[in-house]
Amino acid sequence: MTETIIVVESITPQVGVTFSNDQGPQGTAGVTGPTGPTGSTGATGPTGPTGAASTVAGPTGPTGPTGSTGATGNTGATGPTGPTGATGPGGGDTGPTGPTGPTGPTGPTGATGDTGPTGPTGPTGPTGATGATGSTGNTGPTGATGNTGATGPTGATGATGPAGGVTFTVTYNSSPSVFAIDGVNNPVLNLIRGNRYIFNISASGHPWFFQTSSGAFNAGNVYSTGVTGNGTSVGTIIFEVPMNAPSTLYYVCSHHSGMGNSINISDLGPTGPTGDTGPTGPTGPTGPTGPTGPTGPTGATGGTGDTGSTGPTGATGSTGATGATGSTGATGATGLTGATGATGPTGPTGATGDTGSTGPTGPTGADATGLPVILMLGGM
Repeated sequence: MTETIIVVESITPQVGVTFSNDQGPQGTAGVTGPTGPTGSTGATGPTGPTGAASTVAGPTGPTGPTGSTGATGNTGATGPTGPTGATGPGGGDTGPTGPTGPTGPTGPTGATGDTGPTGPTGPTGPTGATGATGSTGNTGPTGATGNTGATGPTGATGATGPAGGVTFTVTYNSSPSVFAIDGVNNPVLNLIRGNRYIFNISASGHPWFFQTSSGAFNAGNVYSTGVTGNGTSVGTIIFEVPMNAPSTLYYVCSHHSGMGNSINISDLGPTGPTGDTGPTGPTGPTGPTGPTGPTGPTGATGGTGDTGSTGPTGATGSTGATGATGSTGATGATGLTGATGATGPTGPTGATGDTGSTGPTGPTGADATGLPVILMLGGM
């Protein structure tokens, strides 16, 4: 059996055919075989570089709520202390000793030790010479007053002293020949019944007498009741005025009619001159307010007075407290979306994946025009 292989490389533009000695009839077209399986996808190429950032910012999204703070974790246990490193090699020679530092503060005194036992008493030494007497010390403070002693017995009554009384000093004034009583020439005297008066006379040659008549001395009118020493010119005359003494007496000089004056006698002394006004006493408490009197009739209304000038403007009052913050207004409309940024450049094309394996060739169809084919013809 002879086998002939015909290879048709291309139907267009030319056909090369090799025939065997005998060509059999063309067979019918076979059924198209099924499509072979698709080859596996090649590996993905590397990602191209990121495009340039857009120059227009897009709208900011709303901020999400802040998450709650997590609880603080427990503090971890302290790790063990590492071992002490080995001592390094010895350094250089020891440096010179530094200067001595200042003495530190004295420490506290220690507690006093127990007292040792008392030694035996030594022999008494000779008595030393007496030292010089020291200066007198300062006087000590006066002691407290002692209690009052008991009252002693009453002593004997002493002798009666001279009787007291009102004393007048009487002298002679030669110019103008008068009695001067306590420095006043021939004054009027004022005596009180029941009182004692002492006249110390020093008017030699001018005997003093009390009498009931005025003018010159009159021996028949001498008043002697209660009087001791009438007619004395140098000495003392005492006049104890009786309760029935006349209202008027006179003193005179028995030798000179111009020496003397009247004596007023009363149960009370004459009214003395008005004393100085004493200081005003403190104001007494205010008395209670008296009842309110009845209201008087209403007076006629007076005419309206002229309008006064406008007073100056008062100072500006302090600024009132700031009012409460108003409620938050409604949220405004969302703004327009910003323009989309320019598209970044396309990354380089990834490497081509490996070609999948070729599927089995199906049987040749009836029309082979324009298709490369391999024909296998057999003969007997």
